[in-house]
Amino acid sequence: MLEFPWNASMKILQICSARQLGGGERHLADLANGLARRGHDVYAALVPASPLLAELRSVPKQNIVELAMRNSLNVASALKLARFVRRNEIEIVHAHVARDYPLAALAARRGGARLVLTRHVLFPLSRVHKLTLRRTVRVIAVSQAVAEGLQAQGIFDPEKIVCIHNGIDVDRFIKGRENAAIREGADKKLRVGMVGHLAPIKGQEDFIRAAASVCSRRDDVEFIIAGEDKSRNGEHRRGLEKLIDELSLNQRVSLIGWVNDVAHLLPTFDLFVSPSRSEPFGLSIVEAMAGGVPVVATMSEGAREIIDHGQTGHLVPIGDVEALARAIVELLSDPNERDRVRDNAQRAVRERFSFERMLEATEQAYREATRTPY
Repeated sequence: MLEFPWNASMKILQICSARQLGGGERHLADLANGLARRGHDVYAALVPASPLLAELRSVPKQNIVELAMRNSLNVASALKLARFVRRNEIEIVHAHVARDYPLAALAARRGGARLVLTRHVLFPLSRVHKLTLRRTVRVIAVSQAVAEGLQAQGIFDPEKIVCIHNGIDVDRFIKGRENAAIREGADKKLRVGMVGHLAPIKGQEDFIRAAASVCSRRDDVEFIIAGEDKSRNGEHRRGLEKLIDELSLNQRVSLIGWVNDVAHLLPTFDLFVSPSRSEPFGLSIVEAMAGGVPVVATMSEGAREIIDHGQTGHLVPIGDVEALARAIVELLSDPNERDRVRDNAQRAVRERFSFERMLEATEQAYREATRTPY
């Protein structure tokens, strides 16, 4: 078995078949770019016309291979990928999407590389994964809740599972605060916002109903919902538009769609809300905290892991619209409390969720993987 010094560069292949950008895909792009800047030879396997092609700015173009990854049992693509792994002497194959896991496993085995997986969600893996992932050497869970779910399934040995929270560029979100100062001079309405793809699990309906309750008590608040509807025919957005119309909130609640640079949007909020029914981590919560926006969140798995209730944010029961509205009103009515929570949250993010901390922990997982027998 080869031994690698802890400061040596590694050859790492990132695999992702996603055709749309989401939190997991942005995490992959940040990770790949960060590893490349730290001197590692980073490669990527993507589907043709992947949106990640434009995001991997620090990865050399010749290190990116495009191939069809239509399903988990695409043997032809797996064999092509295995040849790519062997030809480039790649040491770590890292997959981020469940449908890519079997393909990555076959490519790693045939190519003589170690297989590392990241699990971004709480959904259980399938029987196919139990059969194909026996040679996985490390599984990175983005939260302790995800790690516990993996352990409960029993597919991987517990010692192979490591929790590494997603990290962010804290300074980028702090700099975005300048936008808020500009807005305050021209618009005196308080702004409450949320960010997340439009889907029932994200709780936009509860957010709108809470907005109706807040608006019945205050006329100086507007509500922003940022996020894309990824459903095939747009039924989620249409349902939210209908609810906004039924509650006569057309002048108070705005659906602004996909936002490319969240770092510039978040600091324009006076309060950030995460009303999710379930959340494996909650990257947008961390980003809001970094941007100096006090947070109210439901007690989802990820939010409970990120927020110290009453210190770095406020937590309310999942699905309790009135508790959510009450927390929003209380924070909007108390600027001193918003400032206290904001300051605590920014310190906590820098200590626990910095990008550098995530990179270092991932590097350590890779190096441990290279020292682990197949």
